[in-house]
Amino acid sequence: MLGGIFSFHSNWERELSFENSPPPLKCRNFNLRSFQYAQTMIFAVEEINNSTTLLPNITLGYKVYDSCRSVSMAVRAALALANQQHDLTANATCTKPAMVQAIIGETSSSPCIAISSSIGPFYIPVVSHFATCACLSDKSKYPSFLRTIPSDYYQSRALAQLVKHFGWTWVGAIRTDDDYGNNGMATFSEIAQKLGICIEYSVPFYRTYPQENILRIIEIIKRSSSRVIVAFVSYMDMDVLLQELLKHNLTGYQWIGSESWISDTYTATVRGHHLLNGAIGFSIVKAKVGGLQKFMLDVLRLNSSGNTIFKEFWEVLFECKFQSQEDAVNRRVCTGQENLSGVENTYTDMSQMQILNNVYKGVYAVAHALHEIFTCRHGNNEANDTCISKKQPEPWKFLQYLKKVRFKTKEGEEVYFDEKGDPMAKYDLVNWQQQDDGQIHIITVGRYDASFPTEKQLILNNVSLVWAQNAKQVPKSVCSESCPPGTRKAVQKGKPVCCYDCVPCAEGEISNATDSITCTQCHPEYWSSQNKDKCILKKTEYLSYAEIMGILLIAVSLIGTGITSGVAIIFFRYKNTPIVRANNSELSFLLLFSLTLCFLCSLTFIGQPSQWSCMLRHTAFGVTFVLCISCVLGKTIVVLMAFRATLPGSNVMKWFGPPQQRLSVLAFTLIQVLICVLWLTLSPPFPNKNMKNYKDKVILECDVGSAMGFWTVLGYIGLLSLMCFVLAFLARKLPDNFNEAKFITFSMLIFCAVWITFIPAYVSSPGKFTVAVEIFAILASSFGLLFCIFIPKCYIILFKPEKNTKKFLMGKMPTKSM
Repeated sequence: MLGGIFSFHSNWERELSFENSPPPLKCRNFNLRSFQYAQTMIFAVEEINNSTTLLPNITLGYKVYDSCRSVSMAVRAALALANQQHDLTANATCTKPAMVQAIIGETSSSPCIAISSSIGPFYIPVVSHFATCACLSDKSKYPSFLRTIPSDYYQSRALAQLVKHFGWTWVGAIRTDDDYGNNGMATFSEIAQKLGICIEYSVPFYRTYPQENILRIIEIIKRSSSRVIVAFVSYMDMDVLLQELLKHNLTGYQWIGSESWISDTYTATVRGHHLLNGAIGFSIVKAKVGGLQKFMLDVLRLNSSGNTIFKEFWEVLFECKFQSQEDAVNRRVCTGQENLSGVENTYTDMSQMQILNNVYKGVYAVAHALHEIFTCRHGNNEANDTCISKKQPEPWKFLQYLKKVRFKTKEGEEVYFDEKGDPMAKYDLVNWQQQDDGQIHIITVGRYDASFPTEKQLILNNVSLVWAQNAKQVPKSVCSESCPPGTRKAVQKGKPVCCYDCVPCAEGEISNATDSITCTQCHPEYWSSQNKDKCILKKTEYLSYAEIMGILLIAVSLIGTGITSGVAIIFFRYKNTPIVRANNSELSFLLLFSLTLCFLCSLTFIGQPSQWSCMLRHTAFGVTFVLCISCVLGKTIVVLMAFRATLPGSNVMKWFGPPQQRLSVLAFTLIQVLICVLWLTLSPPFPNKNMKNYKDKVILECDVGSAMGFWTVLGYIGLLSLMCFVLAFLARKLPDNFNEAKFITFSMLIFCAVWITFIPAYVSSPGKFTVAVEIFAILASSFGLLFCIFIPKCYIILFKPEKNTKKFLMGKMPTKSM
């Protein structure tokens, strides 16, 4: 025996007088769709009984109850089926035990929860065809509940993925205020949050709500800024809600529907259905049950049963009334011989065949489980007594077989239950499209298969979708427009994460994707583009041979080299003249050579730094300048010694003759060479990419390596220069016609002034200008030495030859009067 619980009536009422005990519920509004479900169950039972392969020699019976969509009535019916009671009606005609092997039903989740909780301890299976609440998958609470429709857990996930697919991040939500709607919307909200979707409002609705509650919901929708509404409601609630929306003319919203109403053809025909045009959502996969439609439309057999429920069914189906003495209503009289030709209503509509197929699969699942037990195929000792005696199995034993059943229907569809008692989740994605005749057609535009990887679960067919108000473009529903590349999202204070401002990335940061949450810092050698959407290689800066400043410095350096060479040629040409011989021609030529090197070493500072150029430029500069200053210092000492040598009894010149002069220059220079060798050995200069001074470019420079080594080289040059200046200053007024000490003093003044001003300029100059300042100091000091020491001599050699005589040089300068 199988039990069935269906809502043959959509509503109920009870008259309470508060004087007597409450009377039974009065069922109202006959529901033709639920009658379809019951007819499908009967069709499946009869088909199985006529089968020669499935349950041979065993006949299935059924007892079907009406719950009137009342939870208490549903529980009462379930207990009646479980407790071996006779029919609840007075006219009980069944002589077999009333305890059922399984219960098919109920249609919605809340009654199923109540039924499963009530008869769960008896382990009588409840197989539902339309109860989708994810909560029913909890086997610790509902161990005997199974279903042939996917859990709302998967539908909620599918709806969230659908909303994400079309870029809607700001949506409203309406749910039926029962277990179906509340649990389904809770799962949707959880998944939507993970996918970055914000729900502007989520309001409950029930068809029996008072008017003020409904008006509050309407007002919330009107005030909202979201243009997409996710409706997780039953088809009966949707019909009531639709009429309220029509009263307030709430058009232009894109509706996303759950399977309960999105595939309901009746909802697509009621007044106001145009408000839902373009709706999209998931429905149960289309199915076919061969022979069912013919069975359904054969209604004459029903009228002959004499049951009151069939009488009511007949009156609603054909909109007539059987004659009775109490009847005083002016309606067409039923003859009992009416036929369905030309009748179009919910009962004759076979568009919900997929739901009917769920009922069909539920009955067959029970039959196959019984078949497994009675055929003794598995040799299970627990089932031996049952299969031999053909007695009804114990409920708990039958439940174990039912959970493991696996078979194919005659249409080839495979049926089985997972560990939670659910089937594999598959849905059709459907779209409400209004045709030229004004009718809504529910078109399949895609599918969802939970068995696939997440990124492949939602698949759209190559079919054009219609959106709200027959729009061809996907509507927008966002709290804030997408942030373009180059910006990041900054959440607005006190608002959901979908409401944000687009803040441009900071300098040196980029975002190369739409709606970036953060900006990414570029690699130190890269900088953000103008649009902040990509990192570009920073410009490199160094003193190049090709730029104007580099060319000018090269030109000045070569001019200095040329002038120095010219002076050397003049001195060589007139090397035997008194003025050249009198000023230590050997030191003069060595000084000219060192000045030439000073001019040329400035060229090593130009160009892209390398490991060798960095070491060469600083050491060459240090050594050549020490050589230069050593020569000047030697000439200064010679002047002083020459004056002392003229004093009576003095033989000082023999202690500072040419060998000693050469040795002093060599000694002073070797000290600098030693300093440079130590510097290069311990921490030499190296090429460096300076990214601190400028954010948008890289300065290619030579890092000095050891700062102590660098400043020791400069300090030693400064020390020799200071010594040379002091000695030259002391000898500036020695009584000679041509006193070289004066010019050395001037040259040292210039040299010291240049290098003293060089230090702050070097430290504060940015980038390539640091190198330019260093080259300028080298050239300026070199020109100072060249011009102050050699130009006056060249002037005399070339333009005043009368002074280039021994007599003139040996003559005494007139003494100044005191």
